[in-house]
Amino acid sequence: MSTAVIGTGFIGGTLGRAFARAGHPTVFGSRTPDTDTTAQDSGAGTAGIADAIAQADTVVLAVPAAAVEDLLKAHGHALAGKLVVDAANNITGPVAHHADLVALHAPGARYARAFNTLGGENFAEPDFDGTAADLFYSAPEGDRSTLDALITAVGLRPQYLGDRQHDTVDGVLRLWFALAVGQGRGRHLAFRTLTR
Repeated sequence: MSTAVIGTGFIGGTLGRAFARAGHPTVFGSRTPDTDTTAQDSGAGTAGIADAIAQADTVVLAVPAAAVEDLLKAHGHALAGKLVVDAANNITGPVAHHADLVALHAPGARYARAFNTLGGENFAEPDFDGTAADLFYSAPEGDRSTLDALITAVGLRPQYLGDRQHDTVDGVLRLWFALAVGQGRGRHLAFRTLTR
C-alpha cells in the first residue's frame, strides 16, 4: 500500500509523517517539491502533485476545501482505480464533504471520508491518558483494511460506519464543532465508542 498526501499544511503534514513513521510508503504531493520540508525526518518522500498521485494506490486530499475542485479538475483522470480519502471540510457549503466532486471529476476513483472529524491537534496527539481516540470513517468495504491501517498509524482507533456514509461521518464533525468550539471545550476533544 502506497499513499500520497496532497497538501503539506498542518493536517496533511501530520498525517503523512505518521503514515511514513509507521512504515507505510508515503509521498507528499507539493507545488514546491524541491524546497518543501514537510516530510522532515519521517521517511516520506516529496514530489510534484502529479508525480505523487502516480506513485500511490491511495490519495489523501488534505488541501483547503476551496482548492479541492481545481485539484480534481487537473488530476481527476490520474485518480482512476485509486482510493481517494477526503480529509477536507467545506465548512461553509451545503455539505462538508467532496463526494460529488470526486464522482464528477474522478469517476474512476473509489471514495472514502476520513480524517475530518477531529481537530488536527488530535492527529498530532492522539493519546488521551493511555486511551486512543476513535476516528469515524466511511469507505467501500474492500478498502476497510487500508483505512484501518492508516488510522491506526496515526494512533487513533478506526470506527467504520459503512460505505457511502459520508453524511454520517460529517455528523460527527458537526458534533465535534458543537462541543469543541460552540461549548468552548477546546480543540483537544475527541470521542470513544463504548460497548458491553
